Amino acid sequence: MKFVLNVNRSIDEAIRADVHRRSVFTERLEQLVMEYNGDDSITVYTDDEIKLIGFKDIECVTVIDGKTYVIDLRGKQYRIRYRLYEAAELLPSTFIKINKSTIANRNKIERFSAAFNGSVNVIFKSGYTDYVSRRCFAEIKKELRK
Repeated sequence: MKFVLNVNRSIDEAIRADVHRRSVFTERLEQLVMEYNGDDSITVYTDDEIKLIGFKDIECVTVIDGKTYVIDLRGKQYRIRYRLYEAAELLPSTFIKINKSTIANRNKIERFSAAFNGSVNVIFKSGYTDYVSRRCFAEIKKELRK
């Protein structure tokens, strides 16, 4: 297999892949190319600063007291100026809905924990914990079996 990347700022961007047949790899490559909109970060706010956080550095996006927050790899919360559904449209496919008010980066999930009352919690690598709704957990299980 060969990989060729030509950088020419004077032409329109196009991605071309010549393959013998379609495969799981080509499907994922196509999905990655079609979902990419040129952005890989989001603007976040605290009381005294404004900064960009890369999607890879986000554990989850959640709504707390009616405001949308990004939680980073250290568990720090940053306010964003999007509604949850708007943020979901910006994020890559590695982000999955875990309940009605939280979207999680599946690459940053450490484990799922079952409670005695039958509920399931998700524990992120930073230690941040949130609950998983039954409906979303059924979808997550289906996706993890793939």
